[in-house]
Amino acid sequence: MAGNQWYFSSESVTEGHPDKVCDQIADAILDEMLKLDPMTRSAVEAFATTGMVLVAGEVTTGHYVDINNTVRGVIRDAGYIHPDYGFEYSNCAVITSINGQSPDIDGGVSNALESRGVSGADARDILGAGDQGMMFGYACNETPELMPLPISLAHKMAQELARVRKDNKLAYLRPDGKSQVSVLYEGNKPVKVTTALISTQHSPDVPQERMRQDITDLVIKRVIPEHLLDGTKFLVNPSGRFVIGGPQGDTGLTGRKIIVDTYGGMCRHGGGSFSGKDATKVDRSATYMLRYVAKNLVAAGIAERCELQVTYAIGVARPLSVYVNTFGTSKLSDAAVLELVEKHFDLRPAAIIERLNLRSPIYRQVAAYGHFGRPDLSLPWEQTDEAEKM
Repeated sequence: MAGNQWYFSSESVTEGHPDKVCDQIADAILDEMLKLDPMTRSAVEAFATTGMVLVAGEVTTGHYVDINNTVRGVIRDAGYIHPDYGFEYSNCAVITSINGQSPDIDGGVSNALESRGVSGADARDILGAGDQGMMFGYACNETPELMPLPISLAHKMAQELARVRKDNKLAYLRPDGKSQVSVLYEGNKPVKVTTALISTQHSPDVPQERMRQDITDLVIKRVIPEHLLDGTKFLVNPSGRFVIGGPQGDTGLTGRKIIVDTYGGMCRHGGGSFSGKDATKVDRSATYMLRYVAKNLVAAGIAERCELQVTYAIGVARPLSVYVNTFGTSKLSDAAVLELVEKHFDLRPAAIIERLNLRSPIYRQVAAYGHFGRPDLSLPWEQTDEAEKM
């Protein structure tokens, strides 16, 4: 391998993967609460195992939500509709343990440090960050949606795997599944896909060779552009058998697929998950905002690749620090790019929520197949309306 060549791999999972079932449950509950009370504060988690889902967390909202039916609806939509799957929407137990938000946290979020004792304080200084921590955002020009190619292809393969199951083109498929893509780069340019991998749950009677051929032809080759297929290795269920899956085969938990949710590992990650959290939690809202900022910088031609970091303190509205790295792909210095960011984007939580309309019930739709780079959805943080101004 030449000195400027390198490999990078990313994975995705289907909506029937047990961790993703839990993410969708958490965000479906959040959406139902936001429909009735846009000011809802939520930190909901879900745990799924054989025959049982546990929903727990802290919520403050003005209206009752039918958690039981919401959970069962998510499980049904994910495809767990038959007892043979080891997990089924109508007969699993749904256990809830929900408490109110801590008044200590509420005191800092509802009355930020900058506004305490200040008469006529800026409204955007009143809402403090819901936690401390660091968040990252990223964009690059490898794909039309300005995402890294490996995670883009991995998501599309997982979506196509789910589609051929739902359309009954491959009726022997079951809901659980994973994809993985390895890409060879020369410099910053992706050259070809070296390995495409799919592991998918299936009925016990399907011949393995038939499944390998079907998945290769109807999923992998339909997603990966032909010009990237050059000696590509195709792997389908390399373990040989994947009948027991979903929460029966592997316990599911909210927030355990944070790299799948973001950039497939191409960008650094602060460690915070998204699903079940309302927008006062900067783990979610600030990460969305930094994707919006990075995407606009790349769309404007200011950089070919851009990573940003922001840090917050709980109960403080203004960020503690903002970092920009364009990896030497910008004609401007990173300091000059940071000046553009500070001029065009307000990173206080209240400003982020207002700009991206984050009190809307829009979250369940991104709880599978990635929160970023979704051309199939119209997401506020994926818009490039600031690019021309910059």
